[in-house]
Amino acid sequence: MEHINFSLVDWSRAQFALTAMYHWLFVPLTLGLSFIIAFMETLYYRTGNPEWKRITKFWMTLFGINFAIGVATGIILEFEFGTNWSNYSWFVGDIFGAPLAIEGIMAFFLESTFIAVMFFGWNKVSKKFHLTSTWLVAIGSNLSALWILVANAWMQYPAGMRFNPDTARNEMVNFWDVLFSPVAINKFFHTVLSAYVLASVFVIGVSAWFLIKNREQIFAKKSIKVAAIFGLAASFLTIISGDGSARKMAKYQPMKFAAMENLYVGQQNAPLVAIGILKEDSKETLHKKQNFRFEIEIPNMLSYMAFLDPNAYVPGIKDLVHGNPEHNILSYQEKSEKGKIAIQSLANYRNAKNAKNDSLVKVSLTNFEANYPYFGYGYYAGRDMHELIPDIPATFYSFRIMVGLGFYFIVLFIVILRLTVKNRIEKKRFVLYAALWTIPLAYLASELGWVVAEVGRQPWVIQDILPTIAAVSQIKTASVQITFWLFFVLFTGLLIAEIKIMVSQIKKGPATESPENKL
Repeated sequence: MEHINFSLVDWSRAQFALTAMYHWLFVPLTLGLSFIIAFMETLYYRTGNPEWKRITKFWMTLFGINFAIGVATGIILEFEFGTNWSNYSWFVGDIFGAPLAIEGIMAFFLESTFIAVMFFGWNKVSKKFHLTSTWLVAIGSNLSALWILVANAWMQYPAGMRFNPDTARNEMVNFWDVLFSPVAINKFFHTVLSAYVLASVFVIGVSAWFLIKNREQIFAKKSIKVAAIFGLAASFLTIISGDGSARKMAKYQPMKFAAMENLYVGQQNAPLVAIGILKEDSKETLHKKQNFRFEIEIPNMLSYMAFLDPNAYVPGIKDLVHGNPEHNILSYQEKSEKGKIAIQSLANYRNAKNAKNDSLVKVSLTNFEANYPYFGYGYYAGRDMHELIPDIPATFYSFRIMVGLGFYFIVLFIVILRLTVKNRIEKKRFVLYAALWTIPLAYLASELGWVVAEVGRQPWVIQDILPTIAAVSQIKTASVQITFWLFFVLFTGLLIAEIKIMVSQIKKGPATESPENKL
């Protein structure tokens, strides 16, 4: 591994991160707004009130603008697996490709089929069929997210597969283990629920703008009620799913959990740092140790959050790097030796099979299977084990800002719903401006969730099995650099275009329904 091109690795990571983060600017609004629209049209169907139709069609237009650009960035993201991460695609393509294929066959075609009816079928199909189409678009959009998140969850916790030593590829042996792995279930619910929160904030913020401008007050108040109720319910469910995600992280990705909490030395009755400011420890640069300039702790809370036991032992960064025999924690050095044996045994197996040496084939295969869980650590044999520690400040701060904003959104939903119900919301201009300026904060919280998930698990592409340094395509660094800047310009242009189109559409406001256009 002495010939690793770290510049290529870093630029490939940067390009994928750029694409993913731009893509995620569009996806969560699509996921949440699709259901908000479905709820609004259901109210129109049940009440027959034409105002609900106006409201539905307005938000449907914004959904369509966002959906189109989200699809464009998503396609580029999937192509990058083949262009920049071909070793990864070869190594796990049989597994990773399956959810992506299902997403295209089932979910994408479902939503793309009925989205035309949703937009253009108002006067061409019955109210009931149109409502059904709107709900199917919402379900299809979220099914798309399901399969993408199942694929991502498998990278965090590889399950339902076996490694085929003859092809040097991982193969799926149990589809249901992949789909219903505990990490996949939590990741899906936590991610889509947080998207519902973002969409609710968006609807409330835009509606608040109308009230600030003293326009479309009935439209704005009705929209706020639906979004606030939806967002409040989603927020509480996000807390529950996030709590489950933290326990899965502590169990399957302990280094990510330790980095997220800046826990250097493991301990029982570990406190949770609710608020903290970090300071790098100059004496412990290898461990990337961060001391606290300032911290507010909740006693025993970290142990309880990780294992539902306030007395539980939570391993720290030093324990995971150097091991802790008392708690049966192998050091990274021990894991790298096992990984090295797995890599060498695989080579021995293939050589023995070519030489038709059956006894060596059996021994090599046994050694390989016994050490395969640590396969990825073998790539770090002879390297500094501290390279396996992720970026602690990025993970630590991202988690706390995300959680803090989540609780702020709950307060906002409660306050604005109460004021709307009491018909006093238009008089509270400070609250209206706060709601409007909360829109970018919702996007920030959503992006930071992915920073915790992806930066926190570095340097793994597949947890414990394939590190980033072994997953990249063998291409010229300059090619990746050029495409990085091309994508940056392209995505920034798309984002600016979307914002301008959305702002223009918002300023126009909901269209007035003429009698001939009514169902």
